[in-house]
Amino acid sequence: MFTGIVEEVGKVVGMNRGTKSVKLTVAASLIFSDLGIGDSVSTNGVCLTVTHISANTFTADVAHESLNRSNLGALKLQSSVNLERAMSACGRFGGHIVSGHIDGSGVIQAVKADDIAIWYTIATSSSIMTYIVEKGSITIDGISLTVATVTDKTFSVSVIPHTASQTTLRDRKVGDTVNLETDIVGKYIEKLMYPPQETASTAKLSMEKIAQYGF
Repeated sequence: MFTGIVEEVGKVVGMNRGTKSVKLTVAASLIFSDLGIGDSVSTNGVCLTVTHISANTFTADVAHESLNRSNLGALKLQSSVNLERAMSACGRFGGHIVSGHIDGSGVIQAVKADDIAIWYTIATSSSIMTYIVEKGSITIDGISLTVATVTDKTFSVSVIPHTASQTTLRDRKVGDTVNLETDIVGKYIEKLMYPPQETASTAKLSMEKIAQYGF
């Protein structure tokens, strides 16, 4: 589990592409103090397992599913990536519950300065927008942020200078693709309310029938 508090920005120094996978090598510095083989590292919000460590680099395999749902496949040599080690049991919970299992991607529609803050407006699919609520939590490329506004097809976040400067957001521009993970709590609530054989729409019809006929 992660918190969405990025520890540092790393650099991609190796990409060994397979047929439907990528062996990714990233250079960093801060995360190596207690990093070991088999540990998890959130890389642009995607939970990756460390398979090799050498000097100031780590290597991880990115499977087909992760490539399909994320922007990792579009990375190039020297691309910047947000990095966070898995949360320790004695660590501070500074962000929110982040699994590193992203839901999909979004595209930046606007970047606008607002005094010291920077507003990022992002468009994404309706299936992801369902779980995005105003003042709720969202993970963008592994960064824990608060949703400021929501429309049918977009949402916006207001980012303070420190967060922008210490993450890849400092380089993001209109048209860039970002990884998104919605708040997992909402997904569990939905699953409990609507079992697999029932959807939100069928549940609504059932409730309307109960109200109409009394059964």
